[in-house]
Amino acid sequence: MPPPRSKREKNSKPPKPSQKKASKSARRPFAKSRKVAAKSSDGRIGKLFEGLVAVQARLRAPGGCPWDREQTHSSLRTYLVEEAYEVLDAIEAGNSKELAEELGDLLLQVLFHADLARETGAFDISDVIAGIHDKMVRRHPHVFGNVKAETAGEVLKNWAQLKAKEKQATPPKGEASQNPAPSALEGVPRNIPALLEAYQMTRRAAQVGFDWERVEGIFEKLGEETTELRAALAASNRRATEEEVGDILFSVVNLARFLGLDPEVTLKHSNLKFKERFQEMEREASRSGKRLSDLSKEKLEQLWVAAKIKASAKLPLEFKS
Repeated sequence: MPPPRSKREKNSKPPKPSQKKASKSARRPFAKSRKVAAKSSDGRIGKLFEGLVAVQARLRAPGGCPWDREQTHSSLRTYLVEEAYEVLDAIEAGNSKELAEELGDLLLQVLFHADLARETGAFDISDVIAGIHDKMVRRHPHVFGNVKAETAGEVLKNWAQLKAKEKQATPPKGEASQNPAPSALEGVPRNIPALLEAYQMTRRAAQVGFDWERVEGIFEKLGEETTELRAALAASNRRATEEEVGDILFSVVNLARFLGLDPEVTLKHSNLKFKERFQEMEREASRSGKRLSDLSKEKLEQLWVAAKIKASAKLPLEFKS
């Protein structure tokens, strides 16, 4: 398997069962497929999955693909992240055909890592499947057991409690079983983007009851952090300024989570709006034979307002601001 490439280069990848032909338009609803049925009753899923597992094993076997045979868990990290983001792009585009292909690429990464582990005797794909199957049954006692959970909030709270019990029952390697229960924040990776890390930590804290009672409290916190930032700026204290800016960002992430929003998604939407408006400013300036750097602050503001009106008209109503 050749290494995954950027979206611009993906057309050069070897042909796959599903080829990307549809263009991406921002946030359009997923096209309704005529084939709604999952076809899970005819046994095709199991056979197809086994076939894919065999293909990946063949690529790694002697005489297989030289590139695949050179890969390690470490070398594949970049591609795993890349494929995950390409899935997000397909969701953003609302293209079901493209989403199916990108999910396939992501699934291949899972199989690749499982195959590497199989070769060392650590585990194989059956262990991965069995593990997540058992976990989903175990973590959903309101579905497969007698526990009551009427709301999504109750489900998340039960999930957090069950996870904590499991971690306590199986302490990390090298630690005694009599150790206190692990932190609710355990398992939040440090190597993920800071925005996602903050979101995950505040969400887990909220699941154990450490949360704001009302949104006004977060606004008050933002005001407090802003005051502290102004004080740091007045004192020309760069280290304190950096810390206070971080506190403001953290509070904004907490605000998004409290309102039931994913901060990464909301920021992506704002990034798109800015990009469209700024590029419209550039086009408008170019029509006058000028560059943005040649214009005054007042003219730039005029172009921004005009671009905002024009770009907003292209977005669905719920994304206009």
